[in-house]
Amino acid sequence: MEQYTVTGMSCAACSSRVEKAVSKVSGVTSCSVSLLTNSMGVEGTASQSEIIAAVEAAGYGASVKGADAGAKKGAAMDEDALKDRETPIMKRRLIASLCFLIPLMYISMGHMMWNWPLPRFLADNHVAMGLIQLLFTGIIMVINQKFFINGFKGLLHGAPNMDTLVALGSGASFVYSIYALFAMTDAQMKMDMEGVMSYMHEFYFESAAMILTLITVGKMLEAHSKGKTTDALKSLMKLAPKTAVVLKNGVETEVSIDQVKKGDIFVVRPGENIPVDGIVLEGTSAVNEAALTGESIPVDKAESDKVSAATMNQSGFLKCEATRVGEDTTLSQIIQMVSDAAATKAPIAKIADRVSGIFVPAVITIAVITIIVWLIAGQSVGFALARGISVLVISCPCALGLATPVAIMVGNGMGAKNGIMFKTAVSLEETGKMQIVALDKTGTITSGEPKVTDMIPAEGISEEELLGFAYALERKSEHPLAHAILQEAQERRLDVEEVEDFQAVPGNGLSAVLAGKTIYGGNKKFIQTKTSVDAGTLKKAEDLAAEGKTPLFFAKEDQLIGIIAVADVIKEDSPKAVKELQNMGIHVVMLTGDNERTAKAIGRQAGVDEVIADVLPDGKEAVIRKLKKKGKVAMVGDGINDAPALTRADMGIAIGAGTDIAIDAADVVLMKSRLSDVPAAIRMSKATLRNIHENLFWAFFYNVIGIPLAAGIWYPIFGWKLNPMFGAAAMSLSSFCVVTNALRLNWFKMYDASTDKKIKSKVKEIEEEKTMTKTMKIEGMMCGHCEATVKKTLEAIEGVEAAEVSHENGTAVVTLAAEVADEVLKKAVEDKDYKVTGIE
Repeated sequence: MEQYTVTGMSCAACSSRVEKAVSKVSGVTSCSVSLLTNSMGVEGTASQSEIIAAVEAAGYGASVKGADAGAKKGAAMDEDALKDRETPIMKRRLIASLCFLIPLMYISMGHMMWNWPLPRFLADNHVAMGLIQLLFTGIIMVINQKFFINGFKGLLHGAPNMDTLVALGSGASFVYSIYALFAMTDAQMKMDMEGVMSYMHEFYFESAAMILTLITVGKMLEAHSKGKTTDALKSLMKLAPKTAVVLKNGVETEVSIDQVKKGDIFVVRPGENIPVDGIVLEGTSAVNEAALTGESIPVDKAESDKVSAATMNQSGFLKCEATRVGEDTTLSQIIQMVSDAAATKAPIAKIADRVSGIFVPAVITIAVITIIVWLIAGQSVGFALARGISVLVISCPCALGLATPVAIMVGNGMGAKNGIMFKTAVSLEETGKMQIVALDKTGTITSGEPKVTDMIPAEGISEEELLGFAYALERKSEHPLAHAILQEAQERRLDVEEVEDFQAVPGNGLSAVLAGKTIYGGNKKFIQTKTSVDAGTLKKAEDLAAEGKTPLFFAKEDQLIGIIAVADVIKEDSPKAVKELQNMGIHVVMLTGDNERTAKAIGRQAGVDEVIADVLPDGKEAVIRKLKKKGKVAMVGDGINDAPALTRADMGIAIGAGTDIAIDAADVVLMKSRLSDVPAAIRMSKATLRNIHENLFWAFFYNVIGIPLAAGIWYPIFGWKLNPMFGAAAMSLSSFCVVTNALRLNWFKMYDASTDKKIKSKVKEIEEEKTMTKTMKIEGMMCGHCEATVKKTLEAIEGVEAAEVSHENGTAVVTLAAEVADEVLKKAVEDKDYKVTGIE
């Protein structure tokens, strides 16, 4: 995705206009404009110059993100890119406006309404008073000229925006006031004091100035609040070190971070941040990775372990080799993910976009109709104009345009702070709508590393002795299960003699000589060829196997010395996470390539609703396809073989410790590699969507109530009318309220399960629905062509979901989605000149 900075946008109508203009450029496949970050994400083959030209033709400015800083294409946002530049500008404009507004209000309101004192030459000269009001208002209009420049530019390009409404409202007040001033001057020359006082009350100079000042107040508050939405991302960027200590020819040299290259050797002392991603060459330490994962407990690092940029070395001295630098570091990729998410648009935003496209022209039309109706009704020009101006300045397309992006940005920032990365606005919105969560077993529910779970020594043998024999034997084995025994022995600090004559025996066994005695290790079948195993021990081994564990038997000479059970244990938080998902009404499925007995044992421990075992590496995608027929599916996985399933699922969720391929294929990345982050991500998604609904409701409700009030609909009934100044104040507050409401997400507790609504699963039919299959015995099939003919014929029948045909076995296994009569199946095949001898 190519990212651009867009200038000159003031409301949702602007972003919609830019989006339409760029989408029409040949070669652009998708375009998404964010009013919040003034950014645009474009995908396709169109050149940068064509895209920039299209934006400029629409009346706005554009530049490639990072181009001014000399950054290369695709570089992640830096801290400077997120700097709040708008608030200081608005603050200066506001202060300057107030310097002239206060004396203006004193003269126009204070003196006239409350008889505040004025110098005699002003108090007795109404024309001079009007001219001073004209002067002060003109200065305030010059200070806030951006409203007029952007507003009328948009009008000339046929794309009126919020600035157009403000410019028309303030401009109309100013022009009418000038007319009233000239008319009053004429009346004074004719000594018509009644006419002078009448026109004096027709001055709207203070309204024109107050409208601009109040809108500037609202813009400043809005800009300040918008700046807060990226706080989580800014805090991440501040953690990135600016320098690194690199070893060059044995000498430590401090260099700028952008000078570190892949393969450089760098050192990190206790208390220092790790500058780039790397691999430990020497030293041990505890590293605090909270910056990336949100996990406060430090992680032990030793030789060959990976370290990441922006994490803190807490205790030991580390010497590392740089593996990923610049924009390739984990931190930069996280920042890029959040940047990309901000530049994309959530589906719900399309509602506001559609409304915004017609909103401003509709408001201008309503304002014109309001003026005409009040004039026809016999009201004065001043009264009718005041109602029209109120309509213009109270309506707020800004609130509509900000309703979705501010919530998306805050939600995304909160996720990033807690190690949950939503790659796009779509993934943040859709994650909370999942009905089924499919979990890969190894590395997701379980730790992915086998561990010793049980030790059952024979009579007269201690656990230490049993583990010692196993350690001595397995130390030379390369089997994955051997690693579990080695790890257990090392944790207990066992030390044993070296074995001799080590052999890996066919039939899943090992043998070696230790202190002149032959020792054996292996599965039940192998060990029974070396010694007898009593029924009680065999029963214990079967019980262990039923729990999903692998029992390893050990013997010395012809005597059994015990059993050590090894298993890929489930992660500590897995059962709790599964329970939380179920409480949300989500159906939890576990996918594994293990045999059914082992899979069901793990499934029972984790508490999942359904176990799908014996799934081949390339079969997960097919399982996800079937599950999608029951509801929206999220797939959680970490391996290369999970990538197709992650892509096929409605929402792919990758465990952060997994492979780069799995992470690339996913929509959401869990940096902590904890299953409890899955329900947390769903909660964050639901809270964000709820916040968006609140914002949209407020934006629509505000305009539905405000515009009729401003137009004076209630004036004939209740005498209610709205001064344009109060309309401008309301307009300012509407956007501020929407942004402030979104900022409430910063206090959302995504790990608090007590807020979950306990609901029943909406996909219960998964448990009850059974797939119907029929096996047809067919004669006459000779080759692959025959198989293809029969398969095509059967799958063309309504109700047949799939047909697996084998000419070698002479069978067709038919999967049915609905009941299909045997005669229908038989006739279809026999019409193709094959003979059906039976259907089971």
